[in-house]
Amino acid sequence: MTEQRALKKLVRQRMARTGETYTTARRHVLAHAARAQAPALPGGALYTEFGTDQHHDASLIRHALGSTHDEALIAGLAGGIGFMYFVFEYKNTPPMLTIVAQHHPEPWVPAALDRLGVPYTEQHSGKPRWDRVRAALDDGHPVFCTVDKSRLPWHGMESGFGQDPYNVVLAGYEGDTLYVDDESAAPHTIGTEEFGAAWSAHKKGRHQMIVPTGPPTGEPDVAGAVATTTAHLTGPVLGNSFDANFGFSGMDKLAAQLRDTSTKTGWERRFNRAAPFGRAVQRLYECLETEYTAPAGTRPLYARFLEQTGRTEAAKLFRESGRGWEQLAALALKTVSEAGDYSEICEERMRLLMSHESPDPGRLRALELRADELAEKQGHLDEAARRELFDEMAAIVESCAALEREGVRVLAEG
Repeated sequence: MTEQRALKKLVRQRMARTGETYTTARRHVLAHAARAQAPALPGGALYTEFGTDQHHDASLIRHALGSTHDEALIAGLAGGIGFMYFVFEYKNTPPMLTIVAQHHPEPWVPAALDRLGVPYTEQHSGKPRWDRVRAALDDGHPVFCTVDKSRLPWHGMESGFGQDPYNVVLAGYEGDTLYVDDESAAPHTIGTEEFGAAWSAHKKGRHQMIVPTGPPTGEPDVAGAVATTTAHLTGPVLGNSFDANFGFSGMDKLAAQLRDTSTKTGWERRFNRAAPFGRAVQRLYECLETEYTAPAGTRPLYARFLEQTGRTEAAKLFRESGRGWEQLAALALKTVSEAGDYSEICEERMRLLMSHESPDPGRLRALELRADELAEKQGHLDEAARRELFDEMAAIVESCAALEREGVRVLAEG
């Protein structure tokens, strides 16, 4: 508890100094503390800065390119923000809410490298090609790999189905030990056999290698990046019926389902029992703050990108929408935390992931199980309280969508 109070004090001091949202300031404070306490780097590491600052993939790309580009610039060039909303339903399991608040589905690594003008090679193979990995590392080139996150031991997760792509960077090796850039401020160490299992488990990107091979060859394509982002917010994105779940259409769908009290897809009927309701609220927080996003739905980071590239009026609008998404996430967090110490669990898990080379997987797994237990205790909200909560959430989503529609209009006018 003493550590939690000290963390919150530092975060609030930074907020007062910078004007950042709580969750953005928290990431900065945790990243700074983690790097200050990181152990000495192994001799075979190709670069010196590791771990996540605000956005996982943007941080990795920055490190792999020598930390010469700002994280916000990389994030913006990769597409920055987006919105995808789905509720997946499977037999005998609670409905699974998924929101992707970053630009999606265009892969971040090649998009950022293309728009930076960085030359790279991309390879796929039927099995791990350690000869190619070592050759690239021996030439001083980090290697981006797409893996199944649940099979990386430092995340303390149960092995999943490998459906979601998760990027890490191989940043050196010694013998059969690899140095992996992921969440921690120091490289993780893992044997080739164990890493190969995680690399093989993600079926779609199995054994993909993206290797930057040289410096940028031109000026960053900022205009192309902004045009892609705004086009995908307004749609279409995929060119099929799923486009209803993307961009502003996806935001409108979320707001409508939050307000819906009569159909089976409305939140009132879909999440009217304790476990589904608690898990949905928990997932809402995670998707806006920690999973495939930077804090506050990546909007504050994207606003920094717009400011850096001279689009200040639009930046103000997206920064304001970021405060709205953070408000929505905070409302979800407060709801889950009413059953216990969920917010402390989230911060402790983040601190462990960022601060240690090899955090105890058992400790991380215990925190995850405790969070799930708390989510399932949310049956204390009666129908009237749920209705009030869902209406408040819908109003926030509608406000954010209105701000971002105006932001897109301003960007389109140049």
